[in-house]
Amino acid sequence: MAEHRYTLSELEAKGLAIRELTPEQQDVLRDLTPDELAILVDIKTRLDEVGPDVMAHSEIAGPLLF
Repeated sequence: MAEHRYTLSELEAKGLAIRELTPEQQDVLRDLTPDELAILVDIKTRLDEVGPDVMAHSEIAGPLLF
């Protein structure tokens, strides 16, 4: 099975705020397996669904999910 390395565009299309991360953090995300990315996107989607209350905590969790 070929290893997939995600591009910034692909990750941003999934709703992740990639460009705010360090290059090293971006590399970690590019190396996610498709299953890992699906889990991350699912978590982000569920957090987004609960709205502004979660957004207020973005300083704690960082820019990736918010």
